[in-house]
Amino acid sequence: MQYHTKTLSEKEILKLFDIEEDHFNDYKSKDISGKGFSKIISAFGNASGGEIYLGIREEKDTKIKHWEGFPDIESSNNFLQILDSLPQVEDFYDIDYLKHPTLNTYVLKVSIFKTQAIVYTTDKKVFIRKGAQSLPVDTPEKMRRLELDKGITSYENEPVGDSQIDDVIASDIYKIFSERIIPEVDPTKWIQKQRLIVNDKITVAGELLFADEPQVCLPKRSSIKIFRYKTSGVADRDMLAEQPITVEGCAYQQIYEAVAKTKDIIESIRKLGERFEAIEYPEETLHEIITNAVLHRDYSITTDIQIRIFDNRVEVESPGKLPGHVTVNNILSAQSARNPKIVRLINKFPNAPNKDVGEGLNTAFDAMTKLRLKVPQIQETDNAVLVIIKHEKLASPEELIIAYLVDHDTIKNSIGRAVTGIKSENTMKTVFYKLRDRGFIQLVRGYNYWEKTDNFGQLTTEQFPNLPK
Repeated sequence: MQYHTKTLSEKEILKLFDIEEDHFNDYKSKDISGKGFSKIISAFGNASGGEIYLGIREEKDTKIKHWEGFPDIESSNNFLQILDSLPQVEDFYDIDYLKHPTLNTYVLKVSIFKTQAIVYTTDKKVFIRKGAQSLPVDTPEKMRRLELDKGITSYENEPVGDSQIDDVIASDIYKIFSERIIPEVDPTKWIQKQRLIVNDKITVAGELLFADEPQVCLPKRSSIKIFRYKTSGVADRDMLAEQPITVEGCAYQQIYEAVAKTKDIIESIRKLGERFEAIEYPEETLHEIITNAVLHRDYSITTDIQIRIFDNRVEVESPGKLPGHVTVNNILSAQSARNPKIVRLINKFPNAPNKDVGEGLNTAFDAMTKLRLKVPQIQETDNAVLVIIKHEKLASPEELIIAYLVDHDTIKNSIGRAVTGIKSENTMKTVFYKLRDRGFIQLVRGYNYWEKTDNFGQLTTEQFPNLPK
C-alpha cells in the first residue's frame, strides 16, 4: 500500500484544527474501534467522499481538538488492514501520514473518494454521511434511494403505471422518429427491442423520449420551469418579472424550446454601463447545460427542472445528486450516465441535442471562455445539482484558474484547458508555472495535478482585479 508522509508546521496544525467536523471531515481518536472506523468509511464512500483524521481527538462539549498521534507508522497497521478487507471496489481511498514537527508522532489521514459501488462496513452494514453524522441505510427504501443516487439502478427503466403502449406507438414524435430513423423496422417491435415496454406499460424513458405529453403520466417531474427575476440578488417572488414559463413535451422538444425561450429572455436584458448594453451568453453554453439537466436528472424525484434568469446570471437546477463517482471536482473529466438509455436513444434523433456525447460541459466551459466570461459554477445540494452561469468578465487565463480553485482544491492540465479554452497542453503548463512562481500553487508530484498553497488565501484584487468576491 502506497502512502505519503508530510511534516506539518505549527501553522498547518492550527489550520487543521480549525476545520470543523462536517459532511466532508471527521476526527477520531487513535483508539477508535475497527467497527467504528469502517462505519465512517462506509458513510463517506456512500456520500460525496471525505477525509478521516485518526489520531486527533475532539472533545464533545467544547470541540477542542488534541493531537494524540501514533508513535510510529506501523502502529496504525490495523486500520490499513481494515481498509484492505472492506468488500468494495479498489482505489477508493488514499493514505497520508501527517507528522508533528516536535512530538514526532503521526496522524493517519484517510481520504475516501466517492464511488459508484455501495461501500459496506466490516460487518456488512451500510451507512451514509449527512452533515457530521454517519447514518444507517437500514431500510429497503433507503437502500433503493442510495442505489438511485449512485446510478446502480436507474429510474428510467421503471414502468409508468398510468401509461399505455399507444402513448408512444401513436404519438406524433414517434411517427416522425420511426419514419426518419428506422423506416424499415416495425415501430412496435423496435420499442419492445429497446426495452421501453415492461409488462405492457411504457417505461419512464419511453414516455420521456417518445410520448407527446409525458407530463400526463409523469406530472411535476418531466417539465422545465423558467423564472425571470428582475434582480441580481436572491430569488424572491416579489422580484418576478412575469409569470413563470412551463416547457412541456418530450425531452427532445423540451431541450430546444427551453434553450430558445431562455435565450429570448436573456437578450431582452440590458445592463447599465457606459451605455446600455445587452447581456450576452453563448448559446452553446445554455444548450449544453440545459441538455445535461434534462438527460442526467433524477426522474424519481417529483420536482421539475428550474431555470432562473437574473440580471447578472442564469441558474439551472436539476433534481438529484451527481451520479456514480462524479463530483463537482471531476465532473469535466468523469463519465457516468444516470439515464444511459435516454442518453443513447436521444442521440439517434435528427440534430441530436447531445451530438458530442460526454463533451457537453467541456463545450459549455469553452464557449464561456471565448467570450471572456467566468466559467460556470457547479454546486451539489442535498437533492439537486445547481449550475450558475455568471455574466462576469475575466481578464486572463491565470484569473480563470484562480476562479476555479476558489471552489476546488486541485486542478489538472486537462481541466485547466477546459476552463481557459487553451488547446495546447504546453501553453497550459506555462499558465500553471506563472502561478507557481508567484507561490499560489504547487505541483503534486507523482499525481500530475496542482494544488493550492497557503499563499493562495492571500490573493488580492490588486494582484488579480477579477477575482471572485
